[in-house]
Amino acid sequence: MKKLLIPIMFVAILVGLFEQSKDKPNIYILCAAVAVFMFGMMQLTSKVPSKNQREKEEEDDVE
Repeated sequence: MKKLLIPIMFVAILVGLFEQSKDKPNIYILCAAVAVFMFGMMQLTSKVPSKNQREKEEEDDVE
């Protein structure tokens, strides 16, 4: 899944930057590029444990 999300996110970034450099950028394409990028970031970061969770596990181990 990660191997598929990262290239899709890069394509969304490139499309957004290319569209933004035009004289009249299409707002729908920009919004779609941002939405795809944010969805990809959400999927990638959902597997990373939070700092608070890690500290809580360490406290439980000490007790």
